[in-house]
Amino acid sequence: MTLEQLASKLQEEIKQVAKNEKIDSAKLKKLFLDGRVVIPFNPKHSPKPLGIGEKLGVKINANIGASPDYANIDEEIEKAKTAVKYKTDALMDLSIGGNIDDIRRKILKTVSVPVGTVPIYQAGMEYTKKGAVVDMSEDDIFNSIEKHAKDGVDFMTVHCGVTKESVEKLKKQKRITGVVSRGGAFLVAWIIHNQKENPLYKNYDYLLELANEYSFTLSLGDGLRPGCIADASDKPQMQELIILGELVERARKKGAQVMVEGPGHIPLNQIEANVRMEKTICRNAPFYVLGPLVTDIAPGYDHIVGAIGGALAAYYGADFLCYVTPTEHLSLPTVDDVRDGVIASKIAAHSADIARGKNLDMDLSMANARRNLNWDEQFKHCLDPEKARMIREKRKPSFEDTCSMCGSLCAIKMVKKYLEEN
Repeated sequence: MTLEQLASKLQEEIKQVAKNEKIDSAKLKKLFLDGRVVIPFNPKHSPKPLGIGEKLGVKINANIGASPDYANIDEEIEKAKTAVKYKTDALMDLSIGGNIDDIRRKILKTVSVPVGTVPIYQAGMEYTKKGAVVDMSEDDIFNSIEKHAKDGVDFMTVHCGVTKESVEKLKKQKRITGVVSRGGAFLVAWIIHNQKENPLYKNYDYLLELANEYSFTLSLGDGLRPGCIADASDKPQMQELIILGELVERARKKGAQVMVEGPGHIPLNQIEANVRMEKTICRNAPFYVLGPLVTDIAPGYDHIVGAIGGALAAYYGADFLCYVTPTEHLSLPTVDDVRDGVIASKIAAHSADIARGKNLDMDLSMANARRNLNWDEQFKHCLDPEKARMIREKRKPSFEDTCSMCGSLCAIKMVKKYLEEN
């Protein structure tokens, strides 16, 4: 299959994305054919069409999923619903506990946004029931990928850029946090134990065949991403990016949709360079970033840290922000943590869109509502209307058309009165 043929299959989805993004459909199709835009869409799931990439609004993803310590399928479904309620653009199920198949399938039935997974997680966790992760076979990995595809998963993280050569470089690099990507860790350990090449890299052409057969989008994972800002932009990270650039080209030639995942912990002064390197090396493939996290010292507030990094990364060209919750580095997120993570990332994405000249009408509507002291209209334009109303109700103002901070000394009310009289 070619991307041209895929575009023909997705012509209705391309038209819908173009309408949603207020972009000419012919221009969008050209971006799609160039691999600068992806539309994750598995016909088995048939989510609402979503465009990720150049010239489009910045999108966000919310991660959910059960763990071996805490697996409650009802709570994961509630997290999924909450993430969608607060307008996540996509959802990833990263479950490694409970009945992984049931959780994934129920999430796919529950939400209409694109759903992603990391199939090697399930392959590795299931193998621990009879041995160690490093003993799983190539077939175990690819069988998991195919199972997820058959269920209707729209995009999958695959850590194809972790190679034997990468591992040798990693051994020589004095990293503080080593490998923090779970999928990356699985494969680094597998390569060292088996003294063989990464099956996802070695059999990449077969992976592309599966992507074409089941119409899922590849998200090339950053298995060697830095786990602290001191490790940022080091040789293993950069080498993996170079490998991913080569894999992007191979995917495009085979007609597979592909995006590239980016680094986790990056100081502010390195974000622009990281985004520009990805766009150059990976030929403008859509860039999907985790955060990035710009400091390591804020457990409990990492949704804020991630939003800071995400806003800057998106301003410089990142296309897809993976949210970070307040529980990052600490525990499995709750439903409330999911809400806070989604809202923080939506703020980051929207802030970047404004700086890039998109979605200004939303802020203009809020500004007009504030000028008119129209509180119901202000709540209508909030990212979290419920919280805004709750805060206002907690300390009711003396004057209904003002807030309890300024009361009768409301600046807007005072100046508006005299401007209108004169």
